[in-house]
Amino acid sequence: MTDDAPELRASDADRERVAEVLRDALAEGRLDMAEFEERLDATYSARTYGDLAPITRDLPVGGAGAAPRVSMTKEPERDGGWAGRITGGEGSSTWAVAVMSGFQRKGRWTVPRRFNCFAFWGGGEIDLRDADFAAGEVVINCVAIMGGMNVVVPPGVEVVVRGIGFMGGFDHSEEGVLGDPGAPRVIVTGFAFWGGVGVERKVTRAERQRLKEERRQEKLERRQERERERLERGSGQRELDASRSDGHDRHGLGLHDLHGGRERELERERERRRDT
Repeated sequence: MTDDAPELRASDADRERVAEVLRDALAEGRLDMAEFEERLDATYSARTYGDLAPITRDLPVGGAGAAPRVSMTKEPERDGGWAGRITGGEGSSTWAVAVMSGFQRKGRWTVPRRFNCFAFWGGGEIDLRDADFAAGEVVINCVAIMGGMNVVVPPGVEVVVRGIGFMGGFDHSEEGVLGDPGAPRVIVTGFAFWGGVGVERKVTRAERQRLKEERRQEKLERRQERERERLERGSGQRELDASRSDGHDRHGLGLHDLHGGRERELERERERRRDT
């Protein structure tokens, strides 16, 4: 974690890197369960780099003895295709454990060829919507004992569920949906006892915001079109009313002239009679 800008806001990826260090420390016996839960709670409630820095200051990271650093540069944008998200190599996280607690894998991370997770009286979330993939086919192996896990996949990804449930179960609702060309294949397997593993398909927050903005723009365009039509109808009605009014005035003026002419003719006739 960087000490250069402790007041800067931390991201979900920053918090997840610190949480991974804590899980390694728990597995190695450097932290007991009470310390682990206390520090994990502090990690997920941290808002700035300064909040995260003390959590792993006394723990080695990857055998190097240095606390994890936060990248101060923005990662390059993806090209939007699946080819750019299947990276090869190793995953950024290969396992997760929740014992009377919880875990999350979400945001920008690399899913390994096989990801193992275990929950006992706890739960976990494996969110693949913004993830990269180490291979075109990955396995999410879930063991849930009196607990539950949820796997979230983006649209376009093929899902195969092979898990076994005993007084528990695996969600098969997303099976049978064909994947996009070049998209990864996700196999969900494992065992659930008095627990369950759910699988759901969701769009990313950015995609959801984009769709919301598109719907808002469409509503605005329809409203503007209706307003234009209303104005055009109103303008046409005013022109018609003006035309009718003008015709009525001309018609009335003609009758008045005709009536005046007849009066003058009668007056001249009366004058001739008096003269004779």
